[in-house]
Amino acid sequence: MNRIAQGHRSGCPINLTLETLGDRWSLIVIRDIMFGNRRHFRELLAHSEERIASNILADRLKRLLEAGLLWKRDDPSHKQKAIYSLTEPAIQLVPLLVQMGAWGRRHTPVSAELAIRAQLLEEGGPPLWDRFMDELRSLHLDAPAPPRSVLADLQAAYEEVAARTRAESDLQA
Repeated sequence: MNRIAQGHRSGCPINLTLETLGDRWSLIVIRDIMFGNRRHFRELLAHSEERIASNILADRLKRLLEAGLLWKRDDPSHKQKAIYSLTEPAIQLVPLLVQMGAWGRRHTPVSAELAIRAQLLEEGGPPLWDRFMDELRSLHLDAPAPPRSVLADLQAAYEEVAARTRAESDLQA
């Protein structure tokens, strides 16, 4: 067995990716940090659409830190808080998450408001993904800020679809 596969089931890149990210919660935590800009434990816990349990969240944050996908620093505004940030390898998951969102939009019963970000990222293709990754580097790795915020555009689209969905629901009631 070669060095790469030691401690792993195999040296297959898909297997190794799944060993790192394949549990139910790891990508959800990364998604919430990446797309929701949730950087504190309490934000991740309170705003989880999937209602992650606090012990599971703590475990996944620890695993993601150990895997080198997150880093953490003390929050200067509060001694007992930490700020979680994406590392470069986590930022490079954007194309994978876009493809997962595209697949989910085609093959699962998604809600319109939660699917709009995936739709816009899929339609924007690699140029938009690169802009988004540059913005994430700005937010998480102190790189220069890009001139236009992809996150703000995605959030505005989400809010527009959510408002339209609520209005349609109110009309039907």
